[in-house]
Amino acid sequence: MTSAAATLYHVHDPMCSWCWGFRRSWDALQAALPPAVAVTNVVGGLAPDSDEPMPDAQQAAIRGYWAEINQRTGAEFNFAFWDLCQPRRCTYPACRAVLAAARQQAEQQMIDAIQHAYYLRAMNPSDNSTLITLAAECGLDAVRFAGDLASVEVEEALQAQLALRIRLGVRSFPSLVLARGDDLSSIAVCYESHLPMLEAITDALN
Repeated sequence: MTSAAATLYHVHDPMCSWCWGFRRSWDALQAALPPAVAVTNVVGGLAPDSDEPMPDAQQAAIRGYWAEINQRTGAEFNFAFWDLCQPRRCTYPACRAVLAAARQQAEQQMIDAIQHAYYLRAMNPSDNSTLITLAAECGLDAVRFAGDLASVEVEEALQAQLALRIRLGVRSFPSLVLARGDDLSSIAVCYESHLPMLEAITDALN
């Protein structure tokens, strides 16, 4: 295979709890990928814009997911979030924040910042004010970031990523899809180890 002969699409949402639980395996996989594979992040948009408070039953369900993910993967969660913040089922702002940060070459920085803010710092990334604070903490131009966050261009970029997620056939997060030209191969996500995913990718390339 020649350089960048394949693209590994990582379809995620920065406020997806299972994506946070996947981080250890995902980071290890990226470090082990052959040069022939280029990684592209795709924000999948778990939940659209909403100002409605999250219903109590849904809050309880997600708290349960956090406990399950912690037990399965060892990922840490700060459950104080549920007492200190007003949760909303709304992840599109966080997805836009990733795209806005990418305009300042800080896509991964913003993904990291949102995940740490949500899961460890008990901050609410559904709020634009939180996202602008995180941008400043990342050393970005916060004024430019705030403008981009509300811009038509970033909204169009989000819609393009949502459309790409559909074309890739992804219905859950996180998901991995290996693309070689028009040939798409779904790579089963493994939370416990990166090795089964690396083996599947290597097999698909051969």
